Amino acid sequence: MFQRLFGHTIVFSMTKIFDYFLAILGLLLLTPIFILVAIAIRIDSKGKIFFRQWRVGKHGKYFRVFKFRTMYRDADKIKLLTTSNKDIRITKVGLFLRRFKIDELPQLLNVLAGDMSIVGPRPEIPEFVKLYSKSQQQVLQIKPGITDLASLIFINENELLAKAENPEGFYLHEILPLKIRLNKVYILKSTVTKYFSIIGWTFFSFFHISNSRLKQIELACKSRIFRNTIP
Repeated sequence: MFQRLFGHTIVFSMTKIFDYFLAILGLLLLTPIFILVAIAIRIDSKGKIFFRQWRVGKHGKYFRVFKFRTMYRDADKIKLLTTSNKDIRITKVGLFLRRFKIDELPQLLNVLAGDMSIVGPRPEIPEFVKLYSKSQQQVLQIKPGITDLASLIFINENELLAKAENPEGFYLHEILPLKIRLNKVYILKSTVTKYFSIIGWTFFSFFHISNSRLKQIELACKSRIFRNTIP
C-alpha cells in the first residue's frame, strides 16, 4: 500500500512539472488563436470574452474555471446543463468553439494558477459534487484536468444528453457515475506514460468523431457495461 502511494506521489509530482511546461508552451503558441477567437466572440454577440464559473477542485477547493464564452450573456442562469449543440443559448461562434473544444483552451491559465492539471478528472459544478457518495469523492484527491479518459469516451456526450427525456437526470445517474469510475481507475493506475497518452488521444480525437463511436458509447450507457467492468 505504501509503495503504491509513494509511486503515485512521484508520478503526480512529475506530471506537475509537465503541467507548467505544457501550459506555458501552449499559451505562447496559441496566443494568435486566442486573439482571433476573442475578436470573433466580440463581433458575434454582446458580453465578456471569457466565461468564469465556480468548479470544485482538489480536496473540495472551489475555483473559477476559465473558458471562452460560447453562450449569450447570462444564459448560464437559465439552467445548469447544456444538453446539446442545438441549445438556443449557444452563439454561432460558440458552436464552432465547442465543436473543436477550443472553448476549453483558456483553462491553461487554471493550470498555471495551480488549480488544474493538463490531465485529470474534469471539474464539476458544486451542485453536482454535493451529490457525490463517499466513494465518488475519491476523485477529489487529485487536481481536476483539462482532459481525461472519461472525456475521450464521452466525446459526444451532448448528443447522448439530447436524446434523453431528462438530460440532467441522465447525466447525474448514468453518465457521471461512469465518468467517476474511469477517473478512479486513472488515479489508481496513473503513470507518466498514461498522462502523455491521454494528451495524445485528446489531440487526435478532434479529427475522429464518428457516428459509430457515438453508438458504441450509447450502447455502453444503456447496457451498463462499464458498471460491470470498471471497479
